[in-house]
Amino acid sequence: MTVESVKPAAPGGAQAPVLREPPLAGGAVPLLGHGLKLVRDPLAFMSRLREHGDVVRLRLGPKTVYAVTTPALTGALALSPDFKIDGPLWESLEGLLGKEGVATANGPRHRRQRRTIQPAFRLDAVPAYGPILEEEAHALTTRWRPGETVDCTSESFRVAVRIAARCLLRGEYMDERAERLCNALAVVFQGMYRRMVVPLGPLYRLPLPANREFNRALADLHLLVDEIIAERRASGQKPDDLLTALLEAQDENGEPIGEQEIHDQVVAILTPGSETVASTIMWLLQVLAEQPEHADKIREEVESVTGGRPVAFEDVRKLRHTNNVVVEAMRLRPAVWILTRRAVTDTSLGDYRIPAGADIVYSPYAIQRDPHSYPEHLDFDPDRWLPERAKEVPKYAMSPFSVGNRKCPSDHFSMAQLTLVTAAVATKYRFEQVPGSDDATRVGITLRPQRLLLRPVLR
Repeated sequence: MTVESVKPAAPGGAQAPVLREPPLAGGAVPLLGHGLKLVRDPLAFMSRLREHGDVVRLRLGPKTVYAVTTPALTGALALSPDFKIDGPLWESLEGLLGKEGVATANGPRHRRQRRTIQPAFRLDAVPAYGPILEEEAHALTTRWRPGETVDCTSESFRVAVRIAARCLLRGEYMDERAERLCNALAVVFQGMYRRMVVPLGPLYRLPLPANREFNRALADLHLLVDEIIAERRASGQKPDDLLTALLEAQDENGEPIGEQEIHDQVVAILTPGSETVASTIMWLLQVLAEQPEHADKIREEVESVTGGRPVAFEDVRKLRHTNNVVVEAMRLRPAVWILTRRAVTDTSLGDYRIPAGADIVYSPYAIQRDPHSYPEHLDFDPDRWLPERAKEVPKYAMSPFSVGNRKCPSDHFSMAQLTLVTAAVATKYRFEQVPGSDDATRVGITLRPQRLLLRPVLR
């Protein structure tokens, strides 16, 4: 199945009631509002909000934020021109993503940028990356030694960064940079999340140890991107890749795009993309350790398709159970668990009035675990994505790559690499957790295991 194959909810026939103000969620404290709950236990807090309404008001410091809790309204939010990419999440990410990249741009600039990068991710372009995806998936398994401990965080980042760099930027020798990216993003995304939910700006400029660590990590991320761009320019080479397309792109007036836009675009390729793919690989490795029956089923499926040869890119579409394991892992543990938008005009969501300039937040984590949408909603059940069952899932209850003009352009590319990596490692190894491993959820802008350590055992 694909995650887009779920059916839309039945349209309502009742006349819309008079618009009203959303209720205020309980539990706010003076000065910090609901920010304290969003720091202490954000996943549980967001998951309980639907009990209070389809749309509810939150206080984040002095700001009022509107939280949307149902699949139908999150879909309406993503598709409506009344809302744009903005709000607390994107403001907190500006230090990393900048204001001129495809992740944060709006309007004509965003449409132009999508046209520049989209050819690299077209469905018919992905097979050209197949040999690199195969090399990296199998290299991951050969680096590991049976019985030795694997640090899943560093290994997941290594394969995610190497694939992005080799396929999209034609970059080689990325191991050291992958390690830098892994370490820096862990600090940056956690720090940015705190800045989003507790917006006490002046305090974050004080020379405190946590602030200094955050600033060092952020500076190293931008230095890494500058190194990659400078190396390409110095080489004089123009391979047919995404970096060449960016270096030769033109703006609306036919002029070369600016250096800051090139920088921000490469940041968007390397950082959020690598972070989300790496986080998903970590969760998949946890699944293989905790759900050995599904690991065994993946191995059986791969062997039935390949006849015993190493799994290849051409096999990915045939690996239905493996694909469903990937989708179910993304449902329960989405890397991107919180998103925000901003209203550009006085508008509405459902029965509720949303004023111009209002910030809106919603949680794919909460939406994708909602018992209204999923029977046995906390069970890991890949078979819920079989065609006969997937059609019962409401539309927008599963949108890991978003929808509309903000849909992630690399969805097919990401699914191919996730499926291939999962198939390769599950075919060769079974996994055991080792002492010191901590698979509790680390919450930042993204979700990942705190410190997942596994021991691979040859099958």
